[in-house]
Amino acid sequence: MAPGEDRFYRSFERPAGGRVPFRVRVATSDLYLRADRDLSREALDALRRVRGQVEAHVRARPAFATALRPLEPPAGPVPPVVRAMYAAAAAAGVGPMAAVAGAVAGAVGRELRPLSREVLVENGGDLFLALRDAAVVGLHAGDSPFSGRLGLRIDPSETPLGVSTSSGTVGPSLSYGRADLATVLAADPALADAVATAAANRVHGPSDVAGAVAWAVDVPGVAGAVVACGDRLGAAGRVVFEPIHAQGPATDP
Repeated sequence: MAPGEDRFYRSFERPAGGRVPFRVRVATSDLYLRADRDLSREALDALRRVRGQVEAHVRARPAFATALRPLEPPAGPVPPVVRAMYAAAAAAGVGPMAAVAGAVAGAVGRELRPLSREVLVENGGDLFLALRDAAVVGLHAGDSPFSGRLGLRIDPSETPLGVSTSSGTVGPSLSYGRADLATVLAADPALADAVATAAANRVHGPSDVAGAVAWAVDVPGVAGAVVACGDRLGAAGRVVFEPIHAQGPATDP
């Protein structure tokens, strides 16, 4: 998302139940986090470091920022966040930057985990979750009749987990489809992000929902997927729905 763009869904965040919410920003990266205590300084340090690694790789290989198809990773070592983006892109058949929001959320979240029993990192609708209690991740699907009515229940035993959402009708992200929502769950947040993008690209109308869901859960490493378009909703894999009463992809402890 562009700097200053309204991340409206954060207004639907429910009480943190003793967890401390905080926010850190570096350039276009705007993270909302929750942990057992305020880890703003540590999160900011991690975000600066991770962004720096991605930016350095883009300077060394400009195609990394513009490719819409997978790229072969370069010979030699690359930072883990960059390596995760290459791998996720290859699995999903998209460009590496399709995985950047999830990859950054995951990298920051993993750095904070030793400091807190619970860590949530949200980066433009891409989540890293390491939970000590069950949570519900709400689904916002624009004008779809399912929007704000359903959430995904996440059990602590399923985390750490990435939950990413892409849409062709909500938000500014590049999409070649018309999905109101494509949400993917995977242990690797970069993979969840890339597959959500690719699944949304496959939906041009309600009749494409079933095929997009089936494709997504067939990608190795994907635990579950939900796709909505108009009045059609499809889900497969490790997906547990729970009714909710407030719109938006907030978490409800």
